[in-house]
Amino acid sequence: MSLDKDTVRKVATLARIKVPDSDLDHMAKELSGVLGWIEQLNEVDIAGVQPMTSVAQMRLKMRADEVRDGGDAEKVTQNAPEGAHGFFVVPKVVE
Repeated sequence: MSLDKDTVRKVATLARIKVPDSDLDHMAKELSGVLGWIEQLNEVDIAGVQPMTSVAQMRLKMRADEVRDGGDAEKVTQNAPEGAHGFFVVPKVVE
């Protein structure tokens, strides 16, 4: 895929990147090269290949889902500067 200067200018505007007019030809050539490389990758047959999240096979460590240190509002709010019946008191932010 070949890009022209107008397309590069539009992409730069959308990306909020300032590209001087003198660099548009060079940028068009570079971006065309990148898009050509992506077209090459699209030609690879990946049927039957499962998506990967990493190059190394990994499993997340699982832990038991259990309740700990909860349900005691007075203990949780004991260090709060100001509390009201087991709840935190915060400054009013909406008037």
